[in-house]
This record gives sequence, C-alpha cells and structure tokens, in this order.
Amino acid sequence: MIIDATNMIAGRLAAYAAKQALLGEKIEIVNCEKAVISGNKKNIISHYKHKIERGSSAHGPYYPRNSDRIMRRMIRDMLPYKKERGIKALKKIMCYVGVPDKLKSEKFETLKIADASKLPNVRFMTLKELAKEIGGKR
Repeated sequence: MIIDATNMIAGRLAAYAAKQALLGEKIEIVNCEKAVISGNKKNIISHYKHKIERGSSAHGPYYPRNSDRIMRRMIRDMLPYKKERGIKALKKIMCYVGVPDKLKSEKFETLKIADASKLPNVRFMTLKELAKEIGGKR
C-alpha cells in the first residue's frame, strides 16, 4: 500500500500505518514533508525541541530532525518496537520525502480519516516547517 501524506494529519496517518503493518501489510508513505501536525506552532516547536534536548549526545534518546524520519519515529512509537512482531512490522514501513522514481508510476491512496480538512481550527504546521525549525535539512 502506497499512501500520499499530502495534507494529512501525521498522528492519524501514523496510527493507521502502524495498525496495517502489524497486520502484515507493506506500507510506503510518500510526501512525508507535507503531512501536518495540529496545534499552535510555538507549542509544537517547543515540544519537539524538548524531545531533542532530552538526554545527552553520548547516551540518547536520539530524536530525528528530518521530516521522513520524524514520521517513521511517530509510527515506531505506536508499535511494540521492542518485541519481535513490532520489529517485523517496522521493517515493513518506508517513509519518503517527495516521490521516489520507483514509485512515480504507482497509484497513491489517501485516507479520509486522516484528512486535515477535518481539523476544527486552522492552527497547524507541516513536518517540513517543523524539520526546518528544529535543525533538519528536509
């Protein structure tokens, strides 16, 4: 299953992807940088900066700064990633910035349950904006 993350709520998309991966389906998510996180921009940025600054550089925890890795980490946190079935499920998930050449001819799916038009307010930011704010390249 190939999912286009454009204008989708990142958390709902991550929950759906985690559930499908646990059921044994291979998931590929394209355009991760266009997924959105709802809330006040200042609060979102401070929340993620706090996650990054937690711990030390020698011992972790290590938190990603690029949009595709942030999405994959969201999905990982929704899986039992320390157990065998969670490890297998995480290996079935791939996240991409943009659309890779091998997937350009494929048909993408969108999820109605994760559409950002369902948000009651207009306060949100994309993963690309978040990545730039916390020091990522993409």
